[in-house]
Amino acid sequence: MATGPVSPRAPQALDGEGQGRQPTAAGQAHARLKAMILDNLLPPGAQLLEGELALRLGLSRTPVREAMVRLEQEGLVAITPRHGMRVLPIAAADMREIYEVLTSLEPMAAELLARRPEPAAGLGRLEQACGAMEQALAAQDRPAWAEADEAFHLGLAELCGNRRLAGMVMQVWEQSHRARLFTLHQRPLPARSTAEHRRVLEAIAAGEPERAHALYRRHRRRSGAELISLIERSGVAWL
Repeated sequence: MATGPVSPRAPQALDGEGQGRQPTAAGQAHARLKAMILDNLLPPGAQLLEGELALRLGLSRTPVREAMVRLEQEGLVAITPRHGMRVLPIAAADMREIYEVLTSLEPMAAELLARRPEPAAGLGRLEQACGAMEQALAAQDRPAWAEADEAFHLGLAELCGNRRLAGMVMQVWEQSHRARLFTLHQRPLPARSTAEHRRVLEAIAAGEPERAHALYRRHRRRSGAELISLIERSGVAWL
């Protein structure tokens, strides 16, 4: 969510890469293509041949083909025989569904974290993200705030202990990336969101699962409604 590239953290811990091993060529191709799609370097509707992508990435066609299949499974592209892949646009109307899913899943991740035997342990990643949001807010640095916000949400999903839940959150979060990028400079400074993240983290650390769930759900509903309203007022049909 930035004027420059702000790519989501790849869920490496979920797919076996990034655990002390070098990513495969297919993994590299997947990560690079995904970042290009999410940051609009490969815009919605772009049609690219397999060979063209291989040349662009400096890789052979086999890992690129494998990466394309993964991207199709993630709902980011459509593969057409002899025509390569097409980057799928997201209808502005789809954002309502995307945020309904996030509103259902992410609060459960917060609740699971708060239910751990030692809920205050291992939260350094979320504390760091909250601190970075607060610093970015003070500096009125929206791109830095957006990067820290993303680190908080994806960090919480990865830490919750439920790999399937984390995988679903990450996939849907990625689908909302272009919308957050689009609205980044249209929204008011995120003072309210920053405070809401801090309160969620405090509830998790205090071992209060019901409160963490309720606070996160309230935050997600409010922020989602704000983003959807901005998109609808802009009049755009596709992102």
